[in-house]
Amino acid sequence: MPDRSTAIQPIVSYSPEQGLYTAEDQVALEKPMTIVVNDEEFATLVCTPTHVEELVVGFLASEGVILFYREIESVSLDDDLGFAYVSINSNRVKEASFYSKRVIGSCCGKSRQFYFQSDVQTAKTAVTKRTLTPEQCLGFMKEMQDNSVVFKNTGGVHNAAICDTDGIIVDRSDIGRHNALDKLYGYCLMNGIQVRDKVLVFSGRLSSEVLTKAAKMGMGIILSKSAPTNLAIRLADDLNITAVGFIRGSTFNVYAHAERISADVPSATK
Repeated sequence: MPDRSTAIQPIVSYSPEQGLYTAEDQVALEKPMTIVVNDEEFATLVCTPTHVEELVVGFLASEGVILFYREIESVSLDDDLGFAYVSINSNRVKEASFYSKRVIGSCCGKSRQFYFQSDVQTAKTAVTKRTLTPEQCLGFMKEMQDNSVVFKNTGGVHNAAICDTDGIIVDRSDIGRHNALDKLYGYCLMNGIQVRDKVLVFSGRLSSEVLTKAAKMGMGIILSKSAPTNLAIRLADDLNITAVGFIRGSTFNVYAHAERISADVPSATK
């Protein structure tokens, strides 16, 4: 099966030793995918065209269109034209404008930092009892990076993974950081994987949007190799999510709920 993540691109390269010369480079594929829900155009995502059904399922769940995978009656993909046709037996499908309508202030007891109505309804306050050692934080990040073949070949994708105490359960990559997370979410919904006491590992910046995605999935710990924003930290604090950033080499910073990072033996309550 051909690789749908990358393409070979003719280029002109330069080095002091060789000057300008013709060569080939491996680049990340980028493709629009329009999601049609119950015969109505819902959204268009620009994505890496792999694990597209997982992406569609995870995106619809993160937007609050579905709560359970069983609410989806069918998904039909037209890869050539870039369409995903979804039939849903849910009464939660609203006009597309609902999912982009901004919210000011607190609602339903959840974080006052939310911007959109759909976020208020779908983000969850973490209830995990999981704890991690510093060595696990470093090890999970290294394992994800070691597995990131597409990034090593192109440098053009974000990587994300879900781990348990034994390591990575599933990892996904995409040109869009939100897409990588939605692919994980879709995989878990489609395979009945409970994530409350799992760990989310991520290559990108911890923005408020990424924190919100993690909260929608129900994650209680998120590990990133990059920096957080102040709003992401406030969201993590509000939603009881442990946020760890700048995991590089043998160091990292904990920005919220550091009580889950301990030198003691890790634990998880079922």
